[in-house]
This record gives sequence, structure tokens and C-alpha cells, in this order.
Amino acid sequence: MNHIPKSHPRAKSLYIREKLVDAFDAGLVAKEGLMAHGRGEAFDYLIGEKTSKSAKKAILAAAFMLKNAQNPVISVNGNMAGLCPKEIILLAKAAGAKIEVNLFYATNSRRQKIYSALKKNGAGKIYGMDKKNSTKLSGLDSARRIVDRDGIYSADVVVVPLEDGDRTLALKKAGKKVITFDLNPMSRTAETADITIVDNVVRAINHLIKSCKNPRQVKFDNKKNLALAIKEIKTNLTKRASHA
Repeated sequence: MNHIPKSHPRAKSLYIREKLVDAFDAGLVAKEGLMAHGRGEAFDYLIGEKTSKSAKKAILAAAFMLKNAQNPVISVNGNMAGLCPKEIILLAKAAGAKIEVNLFYATNSRRQKIYSALKKNGAGKIYGMDKKNSTKLSGLDSARRIVDRDGIYSADVVVVPLEDGDRTLALKKAGKKVITFDLNPMSRTAETADITIVDNVVRAINHLIKSCKNPRQVKFDNKKNLALAIKEIKTNLTKRASHA
């Protein structure tokens, strides 16, 4: 990336990519996480690599939901820990939320490395590390069914960035409100969650932190907001085509 000026519109995306590769080399990210990120990059390009109007509205709704929750929890996987560990801690503090490590491709080594990365960035108690306090979500076969009794299992609102559709559905069936970051507004996760922020988590999480410090209620319908996100993509593509 050294040959690309910092002012170049692709510089930020390339920086994020390299940061994730570094996290993979450090053992935080699974190889499948790299593929998922590549898929997300494509959608980020479609939305114009910026926080859209629909995403901003979802962020406001998410902040209000978090601040009014009784027991909010932020679920953290390897990609999240690799991309924005400091911001996870800042969001937890701003929202009054717990942090829980929850992995699809789970190994004790990767879980411990994620734990260490979060601790290094100022995290307090981290849930999902004590096997004696674990239980299972019904309706799941993957390792993500294993959750902390005092974390995700007892939460009323769960933030699940970079999520898989099966667990989003399982959390909903368990009676929880789900907030997700998903660059694909047509994914099963996006359509199943209560609030979907269609934006790159690296950008959106900072907006969410700020909104949690001064939350305000907004009229929000996730299906309508996803439709708006798709419309924004179409508009962006039309503009790009006209300048081609």
C-alpha cells in the first residue's frame, strides 16, 4: 500500500485489508474471516464507501435501543477484534454494555488471543471465557451456540457485528433484540435483525459510540430502512455509470 497516497479514495479500504491480514497472522482471525471481509469490501464499494443516510438512521435507532436496554451485550469475533478493538471498548462504555467473545470457528488459542487483544485495549470483564459458566442457544449446530450465562444468554439486546444468519435467527427466537452491522442489505442476517446498520463497521462503530452519548428516539422500521439502503446502492451505481 506504500505506493498509494493516503488521500487516494481506496487508501482506507487497503489499510483495513492490511489490518485484517495482520490480525490473521497474529492468530485472531480465521481464514474464513478473510473471505467474509472480501465479500464485504465489494458491498462497501457499492454503497460508495461512506456512511449513508439509511445507515445514520439505523445508528440512531441502535443507540437508543442500547441505552434503554437492561442487559446489552456486544458479541465479538476475530474480525471485530482485529479491526476495531479500541472502539469495542469505547462502545461498551458508552452503551453500558458487556463484551462477550463468541466464535464460529472456535479454538481455545484464538479465543485467548482475542481476549488478550481486548484486554490490551482497556477492556474490563470479558464474558465467554469461562467454560463453567457457559450454556447453549437452541437451534444452532456451530460453536456459536455456546454462550455465557451472564452475557449473551441473559441479554435483552445483543450487538452482533459481522454476523451469520443462523445465530441471528437463534437469538431472535430466544427473545432478544438484535443489532447488526452488515454491508449486504439483502443478507439473511440483515433481514432478520431488529436494526441493521448497512455500513462498514470500522466507520459505523464510531458514529454509534457518539450517538450512545446523546441518544434520541427515532421512528424506525428495519425493512423500510433496508429498502432505502438498496435504493441508495442503485442511485450510487447510476451516478458511477454516468461518469464512466
